[in-house]
Amino acid sequence: MTAAPQTVPVDKPDIDEASEFARPWVTIVHNDPVNLMSYVTWVFQQLFGYSRDKAELLMLDVHQKGRAVVSAGARERMEHDASRLHTYGLWATVDKQ
Repeated sequence: MTAAPQTVPVDKPDIDEASEFARPWVTIVHNDPVNLMSYVTWVFQQLFGYSRDKAELLMLDVHQKGRAVVSAGARERMEHDASRLHTYGLWATVDKQ
């Protein structure tokens, strides 16, 4: 005769680790005194495939608010996006949303 398997309770941590890992990363473009607004709009269209309207709205956020989130997702992808923005001379950082 085989004994029935025993269930062992598992202690769960007080913090919600799943939501910590689920939080997306973002790429943020910061305002700078060097690049023209038309150039920033063009870069957003080229790199992210944004429509002219969306690219202009993001550019205006950068210009007026000092920064804009231009992409969100996995950390490695956001680091790649920031690196690509750097090659176009834009100041970009990666952070948790």
